[in-house]
Amino acid sequence: MKHEGMPEGAVAPNENGLGASGRPESGNQFGRHRFGGLSGKLLLLTILFVMVAEVFIYVPSIANFRNTWLMDRLTTAGVAASVLAETNTIAPRLQEELLKTTGAIAIALDQGSQRRLIAMSDVPAQIDFVVDMAKVTPWTSVLDSFAVLTYRGKGVMRAVAAGQMGHTERVDVVFPIALLQQDMLAFSGRILALSLVISGITATLVYITLQALFIRPLRRLTRSMEQFADNPEDVSRIITVSPRRDELGDAEIRLAAMEEALSRALHQKQRLADLGLAVSKINHDLRNLLASAQLFLERLEHVPDPTVNRLAPKILATLDRAVSYTQAVMAYGKAQERAPQRRLIALKRVGDDVADVLGLADHETVQFENKIAETLEVDADPEQIFRVLLNLTRNALQALEAEKDTTLVRRICLSAERRGSCVHIEVSDTGPGIPENTQRGLFKAFHSGAKTGGIGLGLAIVAELLKAHGGTIQLDCSQPGTCFRIELPDRNS
Repeated sequence: MKHEGMPEGAVAPNENGLGASGRPESGNQFGRHRFGGLSGKLLLLTILFVMVAEVFIYVPSIANFRNTWLMDRLTTAGVAASVLAETNTIAPRLQEELLKTTGAIAIALDQGSQRRLIAMSDVPAQIDFVVDMAKVTPWTSVLDSFAVLTYRGKGVMRAVAAGQMGHTERVDVVFPIALLQQDMLAFSGRILALSLVISGITATLVYITLQALFIRPLRRLTRSMEQFADNPEDVSRIITVSPRRDELGDAEIRLAAMEEALSRALHQKQRLADLGLAVSKINHDLRNLLASAQLFLERLEHVPDPTVNRLAPKILATLDRAVSYTQAVMAYGKAQERAPQRRLIALKRVGDDVADVLGLADHETVQFENKIAETLEVDADPEQIFRVLLNLTRNALQALEAEKDTTLVRRICLSAERRGSCVHIEVSDTGPGIPENTQRGLFKAFHSGAKTGGIGLGLAIVAELLKAHGGTIQLDCSQPGTCFRIELPDRNS
């Protein structure tokens, strides 16, 4: 869709800020939401992890707080009860002071042979919790602590512990559950506040550290990518490598190398495009000149001169090759192969069609063997796979026809087999093979090595067509003659 005010031919970015190619449009800043980016997520995760750690610390802490709270009151009550037990009568004022100090409802002292009530302000209807400090374990402490924290009501609890004045004494204290619950809630609040402070400090330090060590360098990398993407041919936009020697420094070095290589490739591409335009113009004029020369030579062929009659055909053949060369150059420069229209085809029939076109069925000197199974099917574009086999078979035929020795075996063989989701095709001949010095760059345009007098476009076109199918081609030098091996995978394999 074209937006108002946009230049002709421009494509509006979509809602994600991406252009038609899927690449971020210029000015679309990465990480524009500070707390929605990596640093913000790590900040929240740090707070979460610290709070989780504090939970694991809180559980034993609250149990220990409960046990300490009970022991403090049992100890105070036990010492006072042991002293007061020496008197026959305890004054009400002392009883009230002792109950107020411990927060208890009743205090009793068990001296083995006798049990004495030291002080009591009220008679409880029932006891909701009983804690014997001699039988307390870590697991029961945790469970009882959370039971107190979640208790709803005005119940009472009884705590029992050994006395302070003798091994046979036991102190028995009854007090409201709300008193312990209130202190435990206050302790929990302090733990929560401390945890939040620790989490905030830790998360802030982590956030600042990540900003300095990672986020800012990453934003620098993304800004450099954006700026370079806007004009990749501008070498001033290549990222400047920082002196850091960690993974991000290595990423900067690799990014700079990639941007330099891409910039050079684009410069070279532009130069080649300009050169191609110039060559096409020269080529056009050269074809006209060669056509004129052909007309003159055709007239010379009718001159009754032995020398002219002997040289004119050779010169005309040379001009024909030159014209063919210029036509091939123009055709390769203009050609743009369409996307393969893949279908299931019988490969053996394609091989038979190639043989018919090249006249191999009844060739006088060259044998043709189509060893492809009748049932073998290949997922490919019928016209393009025909061109692939035609180019390879024609090259083999021309190489064999160029051989002058009549004793040599001249044979072309097509074979193929399916291995899983890939079809392996082999085109081989018993010709002289391809010289080692011409094997490098064999599938590049205008690299002639397959046959004498060729211009080197056939194999380049073959490689291009196979690449569009996701396939590959390679020269097998492990056997006599020439053998090309093709791997053609099924679509979406």
